[in-house]
Amino acid sequence: MPEKLLRFGCLLVASTIALVMALPAARADTYPTRPVRLVLPFGAGGVADVSARFVADKLGERLGQRFIVENAPGAGGIAAARAALSAPRDGYTLALLTNATAISVSLFNNLPFDPLKDFRPISTLGYFDCLFVTNATSEFRSLQDFLKAARAKPGALNVGTVNPGSTQHLTAELFKSTAGVSFVIVPFRTTPEAVVALLRDDIQMVIDFYAGLKPGLVDGKTRPVAWSAAKRSPALPEVPTVQEAGVPDFNVTSWNALYAPAGVPDDIQDALNRALREVLADAELKRRLLDMGIDARPSTPAELDTQMRADIKKWAAVIERAGIPKQ
Repeated sequence: MPEKLLRFGCLLVASTIALVMALPAARADTYPTRPVRLVLPFGAGGVADVSARFVADKLGERLGQRFIVENAPGAGGIAAARAALSAPRDGYTLALLTNATAISVSLFNNLPFDPLKDFRPISTLGYFDCLFVTNATSEFRSLQDFLKAARAKPGALNVGTVNPGSTQHLTAELFKSTAGVSFVIVPFRTTPEAVVALLRDDIQMVIDFYAGLKPGLVDGKTRPVAWSAAKRSPALPEVPTVQEAGVPDFNVTSWNALYAPAGVPDDIQDALNRALREVLADAELKRRLLDMGIDARPSTPAELDTQMRADIKKWAAVIERAGIPKQ
């Protein structure tokens, strides 16, 4: 009898161990079993919102549950981060973090969250670059023309961007210091306001994202002269980069990415990364995102973590050098 009991006990322990080991795989196979919430730090209708909804719809089709986009705009992405971090760590509440999140780390005195510790990277959704444009009727037919004039008359030219502390504004600051030229950076509330000033010749160049500048490019009123990234964007592959214009080492690439609150299980992180890789390979989705200037590309969690860390360090230096006051 004791021998039978011992054998039964061993079988029971072995079965229990096998069951426990199988649980993560089973959870990954069944996730999600209900709708998933995706919190955005932006308002409805913008490029980030529209592109995230495209991806969310495709993820829903791929995984069999709705991915519901929830807008929580606010300075520094604080409202969105709080909303995501207050939810259970079960993979049913996710967050969109961006290179602007990396900027916020140094731009805010007391940012109430740490993107490196409080969130777990899943994958990038896409990359998008700043575009430098001039008035189509101006003498600045290339970025080299602008640089030549800026060096001939330091401080005489004006460059428009949106709000101080934005990626676009810091791109102008980085361009100024890297190229070693002096010009005045003029902040505007919106991209259309900056473009109107450009067309009135109040400013000589605008630095902004492709989506906001596209109307002026389509009607031929503005001229694209350079991309901010190290490589040309597929949105306008004929336009050279700032590096090609003679400013070595200049590189600004913006990105949006999917994150989960820290503590979300490994298998759910893996399941979401696999699904995003499949979704972002969809030709129709890639076309729709590229129409907004976004190059749909996934990443590994490790690559995304490296990107965030590098951008935090990079923009901290730009903010300090430019003397931009903390918020």
